[in-house]
Amino acid sequence: MISGHITFSQMDEVIYGKPAAEAVTECVSRLGASRVFLMVSGTLNRETDEIDKLRRVLGDRVAGTFDAMPPHSPRTAVMEAVSMARQADADLIVTLGGGSITDGAKAVQLSLANDIQSIDDMDKLRADPDTGTMDHVKPPTVRQISIPTTLSGGEFSALCGVTDDRTKKKELFRHPDVIPQIAILDPAVTVHTPQWLWLSTGIRAVDHCVEGICSGQANPYGDAQAMKGLELLANGLPRVKADPTDLAARLDCQMGTWLSMAPIAAGVPMGASHGIGYVLGAVFGIPHGHTSCIMLPAVMRWNKSVNADRQRLVSQAMGRPGEDAGDVLDDFITKLDQPRTLSEVGVSAEHFEQIAHQSMATPWVPLNPRPIPGPDQVREILQLAL
Repeated sequence: MISGHITFSQMDEVIYGKPAAEAVTECVSRLGASRVFLMVSGTLNRETDEIDKLRRVLGDRVAGTFDAMPPHSPRTAVMEAVSMARQADADLIVTLGGGSITDGAKAVQLSLANDIQSIDDMDKLRADPDTGTMDHVKPPTVRQISIPTTLSGGEFSALCGVTDDRTKKKELFRHPDVIPQIAILDPAVTVHTPQWLWLSTGIRAVDHCVEGICSGQANPYGDAQAMKGLELLANGLPRVKADPTDLAARLDCQMGTWLSMAPIAAGVPMGASHGIGYVLGAVFGIPHGHTSCIMLPAVMRWNKSVNADRQRLVSQAMGRPGEDAGDVLDDFITKLDQPRTLSEVGVSAEHFEQIAHQSMATPWVPLNPRPIPGPDQVREILQLAL
């Protein structure tokens, strides 16, 4: 008999299929916010009218705008945003953009609440090294509304990944209240997202589903949502590739991404695809979506000896029951024209030693369903992805 417990998130609501600007103004009015700090995509701010739409509906409630968050949310950029939000006396953060903006805003929430003044100060937000608890970290008082434009799924988790500029390592900060208070899924704002980014972050969401289903700590609650999420993504991503204007397909992908986060939100650990991906992103600058495109099939093949029964569920959800899950994923990613090997993104065997050692320090590699006792096993996986 299995046992465990599931902690539900502090997210209040998800609004989907409604114009973002309309939904935002209703939410801001209901929350009584008067000093809204916008954290948004620089590209959308410069090249589209999506950010202007927010400014128009919010009017003088907009207290400031930050539009310079690089990929992987580096500490330096987080602190720039913290300084601006503090000067603006923000009482609410609204994000419109990709996963790095979403995660960066979550780190801003924690930094404001804990009087973080510098990139060195952010060390105070780490878990206690002895107990692993976050009891010393004060909860956010300035919450967040997120309008995602990619499929990374960070708006549905109480974790944020931030890259330490000093070490080039991606770190996870967490607090139950750091999850956005409201997520708004508007497929119309995503049509500006480059096709490669939409599809590759869609594979990131697939990775959330797959590693959740295949985890040694999977549970029926997470399975049910991840299986449906995987079905929606497996159907929606090829439809968007065929017709980028298909808003129904885009919304299916967004809903699938929401469901993909159920396992991790319920405490199910991810595995080596996510762990190795953190290192590839932080050290080599590879987009998160591409790290999943490259690593997920290799990790599945390496893990198959211990979780073949769980992998069969993946093939079933993707509409190809009875087939090898690693092959199904490989074929699916290839047909989306996404990178499939490390060599395609400039990573070679000479880098394996560094990647393997740094991967062992990530939260996920030690929790992979097939045990990874040391760097040698990481190198085996990397070889499969070369």
